[in-house]
Amino acid sequence: MEKLGQLYVVATPIGNRADITERALQVLKSVACVLAEDTRHSGSLLRSLGIATPLQSLHEHNEQAQIEPLLARLRTGDDLALISDAGTPLISDPGFRIVQAARAAGVTVVPVPGPSALIAALSVAGLPTDRFVFEGFLSAKSMARRARLQALADEPRTLVFYESSHRIQETLADLAELFGTEREAVIARELTKAFEQVQGGSLAELNAWLAADSNHVRGEFVVLVAGAPAPVETDISAEAGRVLKLLLKEMPVKQAAAMAAEITGARKNALYQFALAWLGTQEKE
Repeated sequence: MEKLGQLYVVATPIGNRADITERALQVLKSVACVLAEDTRHSGSLLRSLGIATPLQSLHEHNEQAQIEPLLARLRTGDDLALISDAGTPLISDPGFRIVQAARAAGVTVVPVPGPSALIAALSVAGLPTDRFVFEGFLSAKSMARRARLQALADEPRTLVFYESSHRIQETLADLAELFGTEREAVIARELTKAFEQVQGGSLAELNAWLAADSNHVRGEFVVLVAGAPAPVETDISAEAGRVLKLLLKEMPVKQAAAMAAEITGARKNALYQFALAWLGTQEKE
């Protein structure tokens, strides 16, 4: 029985070619063929790296048709490498179908990790990264984009989107409207390239930043948005509410909430929020 070839999933630079890893270079030189999203773009990259391995086109429009011929090569022992135009394959790029088919056929699929705009942006954004949601590219159609954002408005984890220069202003405007102008966010533009910028602020501030300079809307973007704040628990028992209202007649809100918490066992923060809301209704009466 002949030994099966291996399919290598190889990350390539997202801008700065010096970010190519030593292992990626070795793999790209050793395989029988490199499967590339755009052979012209990837051909330029490989030539600059001194790699003469043959290239074959593999993109979203021909991937399904290429599966069987590529599996046939892998079955004869050819090692193949899959790359995208930039970064890690399959992350908002083609490759899922061939990887799935290769694994189903018993072919070993080997990750060769490296650059990723998603991870690069998260590492410098200053937003929580212990949990995050990657949404990739939103729809180019306004209604579909807004519907998806509306569904994500209460998501507590950091949100990460990719966006193009053509739609970055529309997307930021939609985010400000649907998430609130004060939600914290970060725009990472042209990561690892000559005009790299990482700009943080509220969604209102970032919309103003985009509008202030036409250069700010050029290039490739990663947009990161802070998760929705956890709702403050304000439900307290009737007895805790009665005690708190009595105390509020004699002392400031913070002190009243602390004392009511000691007396009733209710959460101090919930009592404090209840007090603010109750006092607000008293002022209106």
